[in-house]
Amino acid sequence: MLYGGSLYLCRMNKSILLEDLGHKDYKETWDYQEELFQSILDLKIKNRREGSRLETPNHFLFVEHPHVYTLGKSGHLENLLVDEQVLAEKGAKFYKINRGGDITYHGPGQIVGYPILDLDNFFTDIHKYLRFLEEMVILTLADYGLNAERSNGETGVWLDVGTPFARKICAMGVRASRWVTMHGFALNVNADLGYFDLMIPCGIKGKAVTSLNVELGKKEVDMNEVKQKLLKHFETLFEAEIIKKLSH
Repeated sequence: MLYGGSLYLCRMNKSILLEDLGHKDYKETWDYQEELFQSILDLKIKNRREGSRLETPNHFLFVEHPHVYTLGKSGHLENLLVDEQVLAEKGAKFYKINRGGDITYHGPGQIVGYPILDLDNFFTDIHKYLRFLEEMVILTLADYGLNAERSNGETGVWLDVGTPFARKICAMGVRASRWVTMHGFALNVNADLGYFDLMIPCGIKGKAVTSLNVELGKKEVDMNEVKQKLLKHFETLFEAEIIKKLSH
């Protein structure tokens, strides 16, 4: 391809390696994310220094975490409404982490997705990236007959926006460096909503939280079915190819 009269060599890799980690501790998963994230960064730096054109990989991790509360770098500890002793009694852990956003809960019955992408393979626009993640969830929920929406100034996916019944069903928080992403989204599917009462979700007061099974009036929704719908919409939006890998 020619840009400004000079030859621009570009190797874009739109394949994404999928790993379903099953039930895994938050810190262990975080460390694994960091490992994948750093390996992509190192390859990009090598390409730049040496003028090489090695393809950078992309990853997508699915995971369910044991009960855990995480606080983003711009978050406020007062949004956690109980002390660590109460958390321990509830079987929950607490971590401060290097991502955007405030406090978030993860736990069983929640689908957590961590896309670790080199956006140079797709598009270099973090705002667009977040909107695509939201759209993936919105389209998935539409498959279940739910009219989910964005809420102005509040990243994530909501129901009944602009009404007294507004409630959040999916939280998001990402980190990016040199257009490489990590962290991602947490979609409540069969989540125990009682754990959200121990915090001010994402630091937003007066907003409720919900789960897909509650909205559908079901005891349980098939988690694997939801994952497949998410991946289908992700592939379409990002014009990507998902390649499955055995669990790490």
